[in-house]
Amino acid sequence: MRKISRRAHTEGMKLTTLICCSVLIAFGLFAAVYALFSFDLLLFFCAGNTIVYRAVLSLAGVGALWLLFWLIAFRPTKQLS
Repeated sequence: MRKISRRAHTEGMKLTTLICCSVLIAFGLFAAVYALFSFDLLLFFCAGNTIVYRAVLSLAGVGALWLLFWLIAFRPTKQLS
């Protein structure tokens, strides 16, 4: 059995969290453009393909679930109280 260094584990968690945050920020910006201008920017980037559109939308759900897990497991706001 191989030992995984603790540093690699923490760096991977940080990278995954940053990726999920950036995905959710991008989806928020796409939603804002759609709300303000009635132009679906995400559908435009998916070239009108509904299968790709739904697959990309599922990334928002995965990103939200990861961040929920991260908030519960690591409690970054614990020191704020």
